[in-house]
Amino acid sequence: QVQLVESGGGWVQPGGSLRLSCVASGFTFTDFAMSWYRQVTGKEREFVATISSWNNLYYEDSVKSRYTISRENSKQTVYLQMNSLEPEDTAIYYCKAVRQHTEYWGQGTQVIVSS
Repeated sequence: QVQLVESGGGWVQPGGSLRLSCVASGFTFTDFAMSWYRQVTGKEREFVATISSWNNLYYEDSVKSRYTISRENSKQTVYLQMNSLEPEDTAIYYCKAVRQHTEYWGQGTQVIVSS
């Protein structure tokens, strides 16, 4: 059974940091690129960052200097380190695994950036 379980979300003040984690199971983790997306209520889900099987990294422009995606294959986990958080970063953050035409999604973790 495939599972992607996100954690690490919560409330943080502007300028603060959070680290999200996504633990994968039920598929060959190392074969998949892992990504983070986010969604604000009433808006489309948007790409945040991705890390390939070979550790190639890609970021959405607005987070490029503030977020870092990484993966730890031995733990089947992908991380998203988020620094200098802004109110505009408030969203539900989702983890996605993708390989060719196969993709899996997690249930999401809420991030709220507010004073």
